[in-house]
Amino acid sequence: MEAYLQGCRAALEESRPLHVVLGNEACDLDSMVSALALAFYMTKTAEAEEIFLPVLNIKRSELTLRGDNIFFLQKVHIPETVLIFRDEIDLHALHQAGRLTLILVDHHVLPKSDKALEEAVAEVLDHRPIDQKHCPPCHVSVELVGSCATLVTERILQGAPEILDRQTAVLLHGTIILDCVNMDPKIGKATLKDNKYVEKLEALFPDLPKRDDIFESLQKAKFDVSGLTTEQMLRKDQKTIYRQGTKVAISAVYMDLEAFLQRSNLLTELSAFCQAHSYDALVAMTIFFNAHNEPVRQLAIFCPHVALRMSICGVLEQSHSPALKLTSLPSTHPNLQAYLQGNTQASRKKLLPLLQEALSAYFDSMKIPSGQPETAHLSREQVDKELDRAGSTLISGLSQDEEDPPLPPTPMNSLVDECPLDQGLPKLSAEAVFEKCSQISLSQSTNASPSNK
Repeated sequence: MEAYLQGCRAALEESRPLHVVLGNEACDLDSMVSALALAFYMTKTAEAEEIFLPVLNIKRSELTLRGDNIFFLQKVHIPETVLIFRDEIDLHALHQAGRLTLILVDHHVLPKSDKALEEAVAEVLDHRPIDQKHCPPCHVSVELVGSCATLVTERILQGAPEILDRQTAVLLHGTIILDCVNMDPKIGKATLKDNKYVEKLEALFPDLPKRDDIFESLQKAKFDVSGLTTEQMLRKDQKTIYRQGTKVAISAVYMDLEAFLQRSNLLTELSAFCQAHSYDALVAMTIFFNAHNEPVRQLAIFCPHVALRMSICGVLEQSHSPALKLTSLPSTHPNLQAYLQGNTQASRKKLLPLLQEALSAYFDSMKIPSGQPETAHLSREQVDKELDRAGSTLISGLSQDEEDPPLPPTPMNSLVDECPLDQGLPKLSAEAVFEKCSQISLSQSTNASPSNK
């Protein structure tokens, strides 16, 4: 694998057509390993002297936010220097020159900024439900398994098992185990196919790391935020929503909110973070386990704009689908509202529609008919200022379409999107509890709350 990756960097200097295997914008371990292994396989099995380049869909500087990626690369002795990152290859220039073919792995929807690249997409390999509206018109292979690395392993073992070396097998094996929560049947994340290919890898390479050992090591590395700056913590697991030019960041923070709020110069850093990335508001969702090994969720809404902050807080406080059961926590800054979230089952996936609703409520509140009462106790002057601010924060290059997919995507195995605690805390590792949410049945959700999407 390493020799192959060295050759990929050399290919960047050549002027021949390039086949790029591109992972998703979250660049979690599954995305990175799937891109590396699939590109390796395609290069080894290509009929002509073609080379397929794996590209990590983040800037090189952002790799420090992915502790499990760094840990695993070091474990298999692949130096970071041989990897190719998104800021080191100009895909748009290659496409304009007619030299680009794209293969998407672990995602199938390109962001608006890459819309021009859709016509270069030749194939998709993904493990999440397909979005027909935004999926490129090409060959699409989608199967709802626990890890995209499972689908890559299947392709290699069915197509050319002789090219699989131990280094690549270790990467695929560990990634599937992490994504599928150590293949624990109590969690239910692993499908029959995930189990099948983990067992096949173990049969081919009997000296692979023990499942428990690699799972615990990767989990520890994944959730380690020590040494990260405030901005890095916020960007480690983040999603963004847009509405009429207003941009809200939603970040998972893996620590107690009280400890987070006590970080030195935090408010200055939050302001700088929002200004640097043109965010109008920031929602921080903290997740940690208390001394009794019970999950705790908290929320912090940072927003200098009064009307927008009141809209967000109002919708979250009054929500019944789901009921967040929020309790206000003391805050020493008027631009920040903090809450204890009593409903620990309400993950970020559940909050995203509420935040979209809050943005709609915010813009509706700006449209006050003549003679009607002022909204949210704001003066007409305040409302006019908010309208001016909303109109002036249209972000160049961002979609105004409310139905565009929110970017960047969060990987299916993200801890923040999963919290199945309806039957109490199972006897599992702390982090593993959150890995079950994707398996909560749609029928249960529908029966519990018919309006919840």
